Amino acid sequence: MIQMVPIAAVADAAVEQLLDRAFGHDRHARTAYRLRAGTQAIPALSFALIEGDVLLGSIQCWPVQLESDNGGVWPLVLVGPVAIIPERQQEGLGRRLMEAALAAAEGGPPLMLIGDPEYYGRFFGFDAAATAEWRLPGPVERHRLLARGTNVPASAGLLGPRRHALA
Repeated sequence: MIQMVPIAAVADAAVEQLLDRAFGHDRHARTAYRLRAGTQAIPALSFALIEGDVLLGSIQCWPVQLESDNGGVWPLVLVGPVAIIPERQQEGLGRRLMEAALAAAEGGPPLMLIGDPEYYGRFFGFDAAATAEWRLPGPVERHRLLARGTNVPASAGLLGPRRHALA
C-alpha cells in the first residue's frame, strides 16, 4: 500500500538518491538549486510517497522571495522538485504529491515553479502571466517560469532565497 508521509520521515540519503535517479547527478547545476541556496525545505509542504520500505517519490517546497526593483519584497514558495522513481512514472504519483503540497500551501504565499506550462497550467493552475519580468540567478526558459495564487507579484525584480522572515 502506498503511503504519503512528511518528507522528514524519510532519510535524507534516500531522497538524494531518488533525485539523482530522477534528474541525474548534474542536477545541482540547475537554476532552481540557486534559487533555494542556503534555505531548508518547508516541512509542512514537503512530502514523500513510500510503499513498504521503498521511496517512490517526493516533493519539496522552498522559501524564496522576489526583491522588486521598486523596493518591495514578496515572499513566495518554490514548488519542486517533484521526483518519482523512473520505473513508477506515469502512474499519477507526481500528481498526488502536487495535490498534497497545494492543499497544504492553501492560504500561504503565492507558489512558483520552473516546469512544463502545459502540464502545470492544465492540472494545477500555474501560468507565466506575472513572471515575465522576474530575473533569476541562472538561465531559465521564460515560458517555464510559472506562478499560482492570489497576489502573485507582477513586478520586475530578482528572485532568490528568502532572507526575510514572514510576519
